[in-house]
Amino acid sequence: MNIIINCRQMDSTRNLKDYAEEKIGKFKKYLGNISEATVTLSVEKYRHTAEVLLKVNGSFIQAESTTGEMYSSIDDVVEKLARQVRKYKEKNVSLRKNKSKSESFPESEETMPTIIKNKSYNIKPMSVEEAAMQMDLLDKEFFVFTNASSGNINVLHKRNDGNFGLIEPLK
Repeated sequence: MNIIINCRQMDSTRNLKDYAEEKIGKFKKYLGNISEATVTLSVEKYRHTAEVLLKVNGSFIQAESTTGEMYSSIDDVVEKLARQVRKYKEKNVSLRKNKSKSESFPESEETMPTIIKNKSYNIKPMSVEEAAMQMDLLDKEFFVFTNASSGNINVLHKRNDGNFGLIEPLK
C-alpha cells in the first residue's frame, strides 16, 4: 500500500508523518487490496483537520475529522475509517453470499428497499432566498420548492461547509 501524506498550511514533522503512516498502515491487514492511501493534514486557525482517502479495488473510502489537535484528528479519522471499512467488508461478503445463492437458486429475488414513509404537501412558488429561510426555520437538511422565477421544482440542501446547494433540473 502506498501512503501519501500531504500537509496544507502547516509544517509536517517526522513524528506526525510516522504517526499517520502507522495508524493508516493498520488498514492493510483488514483490507489487503488497498492500492493507495492519501492523507491530507491541514490547519486553519485552531481547526486541525485530517482527511483520508483509501483506494480499494476501484472504490474509494473517505473520512474526515476536525478537532483542536492534529493527533486527535488522526485518531478520530481512523475510527471513522474503521467503521466504513467494516461496512465495506460486510457488503462484499453479503454480495458474494447473494451471488452464490442466486446461482444455486435462480428463482430467488433480491430484496429491494421498501418505502416506509410517504409525505405529500403543497408546493408554493417562492424565491431561492425564501426557500433557504423556510428550510432554516424548519431545521431541515433539504427543502423541495417551486422556483418562482423558472417555475421548475428545485431542491435546496445544506452542505457540510454550512452553505447551501441548489439542485435545478435542466430544460
